[in-house]
Amino acid sequence: MSLLLPPLPLLLLLAALAAPATAATTYRPDWNRLRGLTRARVETCGGQLNRLKEVKAFVTQDIPFYHNLVMKHLPGADPELVLLGRRYEELERIPLSEMTREEINALVQELGFYRKVAPDAQVPPEYVWAPARPPEETSDHTDL
Repeated sequence: MSLLLPPLPLLLLLAALAAPATAATTYRPDWNRLRGLTRARVETCGGQLNRLKEVKAFVTQDIPFYHNLVMKHLPGADPELVLLGRRYEELERIPLSEMTREEINALVQELGFYRKVAPDAQVPPEYVWAPARPPEETSDHTDL
């Protein structure tokens, strides 16, 4: 019995579709839109966290170390990082479901959130309002 295989281009297309979409998990901050970013919260449902081990690890083990980053449980919500301005206005929502714990930590740090050495550690005065940055500090970003 002979085995019929699809043509090579079709096999490559199928392999590309089956591969994990890492490009979908990368988030590039739009610094113009994020001016005034001062705090954030992760919104999620406890049931959703049980199936998303990477996000659950971030929520339970890493969030306590970040200044101005909190967790908010919402029934039925997919995990999202909600970026907020000075007056708690929503600036942007970033889906976290497809991201790894390392990617989420890298993103939060790139956004300027201060990571304490211990959950109950004092925050240095220069980071009390972090991640807010004066305009002159954001000018080094090429997408401004």
